[in-house]
Amino acid sequence: MDNADNIRVDLLRAIAAAKNTSALEAVRISALGKKGLITMLMKSLAGLEPDERKSGGQKINTMKTEVCLALDERKSVLERDELDARLMAEKIDVSLPVRPRSEGSIHPISQVIEEITAIFCEMGFTVEEGPDIEEDWYNFTALNIPPEHPARQEHDTFYLPGEDKGHRKVLRTHTSPVQIHTMEDQEPPIRIIVPGRTYRCDYDATHSPMFHQVEGLVIDENTHMGHLKGCLIDFCRAMFQVDDLPVRFRPSYFPFTEPSAEVDIGCTRADGEFRIGYGDDWLEILGCGMVNPKVLENCGIDSATYQGFAFGMGVERIAMLKYGIPDLRTFFESDLRWLKHYGFSALDVPGMVGGLNR
Repeated sequence: MDNADNIRVDLLRAIAAAKNTSALEAVRISALGKKGLITMLMKSLAGLEPDERKSGGQKINTMKTEVCLALDERKSVLERDELDARLMAEKIDVSLPVRPRSEGSIHPISQVIEEITAIFCEMGFTVEEGPDIEEDWYNFTALNIPPEHPARQEHDTFYLPGEDKGHRKVLRTHTSPVQIHTMEDQEPPIRIIVPGRTYRCDYDATHSPMFHQVEGLVIDENTHMGHLKGCLIDFCRAMFQVDDLPVRFRPSYFPFTEPSAEVDIGCTRADGEFRIGYGDDWLEILGCGMVNPKVLENCGIDSATYQGFAFGMGVERIAMLKYGIPDLRTFFESDLRWLKHYGFSALDVPGMVGGLNR
């Protein structure tokens, strides 16, 4: 016990002199380890008288507390110094390019629907949507498609089992039923487009059991074929970004329009190269016509006061023509390589002027 003060002084000096945490740990062990100086002093109390043991124990405990505090303070200083030294030694070159990051892209079908929608919305159209499952009255009968029409046969249409109040349920074969719902629910004037999924029993390089359509409908007083032609000519030229794109209206037949027409655009297929807007060849892209008065009457609209026109196009066909996609089936195969090649950035904003504008 006589040398306790000397041990205290020596330990505090050793703690202060420690240059790193390893040296400090060695000092801690020499003081507080199983054979440390303070530990041995505590063991030596066993041979003392009770009074001496009490006073000696208090003195050793005070010294132990002082040494522990000194160890903690010195350890904090050394750890901070070591961290500073390590940070100074470690450098990050922030000018290095980051690793490539995989980003998703907009599917061509979604992109083309957005492009078509943007063009017609700038003309004043609004967007309407409806269910994929329809009653056959909305899908066929209201559109002047009689029961004996070939389109209503089961090898062309997906029918659902059972009937509801005498009407069979079908997967809609076009988005035209939404036009019927709109004419029932809204008073003219009406100016809408209807994008959505449609279903037919067909599957090959240019047909799919599920595909996408965008149809349009305008109902107003004094609407005539000239309005239809002007609307679709502007659309075709904006969609394919050819200001002087040749557009031809060819007589056709649809049960729900009269007169009806197919719309062709000028193109060339010379030397194995397909180009839109050049040459003397023609390519069909959509169908249209003046709304049949029977359809208006089926929806409760006076055909003597109101007239209208309608049109419809396949989204996949427009996408294949505009972006050079050869096979319709690839739209639905989820091939990441294909999606990266034909996908679009989320920042590609379609517009009527200039096509895609970032």
